[in-house]
Amino acid sequence: MTVHLKDIAAYTGVSIKTVSNVVNGNYEHVGPETRVLVLDAIKKMNYKPNNAARHLRKAQVSVLAYAFPDLTNPYFADIGNAIAVEGARLNYTVLLDYTFSERDKELNILAGMSPHLIDGLILDSHALEVEDIRQIESGGPIVLLGERLFGAPFDHVLIDNTAAAYSATRHLIEVGKRKIAVIGAQKARSEAPSLRLQGFMQALSEANMPLDSSLLMDGGLWHRADGAAAMQELLKRKRADWPDAIFCFNDLMALGAISVLGAAGLRIPEDIAVIGIDDIEDGRYANPALSTIEPDKKEIARIAVQMLIERIKGQRTHTPESIYVPFHLHARASTLGRQAEKS
Repeated sequence: MTVHLKDIAAYTGVSIKTVSNVVNGNYEHVGPETRVLVLDAIKKMNYKPNNAARHLRKAQVSVLAYAFPDLTNPYFADIGNAIAVEGARLNYTVLLDYTFSERDKELNILAGMSPHLIDGLILDSHALEVEDIRQIESGGPIVLLGERLFGAPFDHVLIDNTAAAYSATRHLIEVGKRKIAVIGAQKARSEAPSLRLQGFMQALSEANMPLDSSLLMDGGLWHRADGAAAMQELLKRKRADWPDAIFCFNDLMALGAISVLGAAGLRIPEDIAVIGIDDIEDGRYANPALSTIEPDKKEIARIAVQMLIERIKGQRTHTPESIYVPFHLHARASTLGRQAEKS
């Protein structure tokens, strides 16, 4: 029977990464007692390194993978498209892997990275913790996207969510809105809700506007239906308690909110203004066109692909770093009125 690293890990009770370090002579992060334990298990279990696999691991195949959590969210499709375009420009094929935001699927992607099939991975994780990543022996370099896994030992590309939310809220205040509700302000696997809430609260504080916690609405899974449901809950209140603006933490929820406002015969933005984050294409063709914060998706893709390829080729050897990509405010009719669509 062939013995694998995972068998030795199970036998000794240490991580696969630790076993790999011992097998490859990387003792820097392995204590002497653990080293003896693993070496003894290797001898007892008659483990033989797979030299063919090692050779394949060193061979580059010019294929990258992008693992993302939500196939139904156009934002991830936009990022995936931008990554594929950038990869093709540099003569790399990009494979897409849909994780459903499930921890087991994300772990399997990391643990099952086949070095003879792909050279590296761009991962937008919504389920793993930093410790999960540290315990996994991946088959190649990894670059992280999104608002999670801060402090993980990989390069990371993201936007400043606090600043982005501050800009969106500030825009609503500048157009005269004074009672602003939030949709999407719940604890979630991602850090995005808390970071965006910080930016929202910062803008209110600078404008000397009190925070009304009753206007902080859950956004469920951050889909259209979740935004619609939250908007319906707000409209069930007395009219005097209605907000005059809605800041949705993504565009999908904003589109759901807009549909409910339209069905209720309310004017956008005169009665209630709406702004989102992501700048998905549907928002530009909504009625009215959706004001939003646009993360620079092409730049996210360019930097992520560039960093990953540099790691693959050994050109980037320094400590992993986090790079913040610019974002842009697009003020459209949902906050500026119909004249914005004509300008």
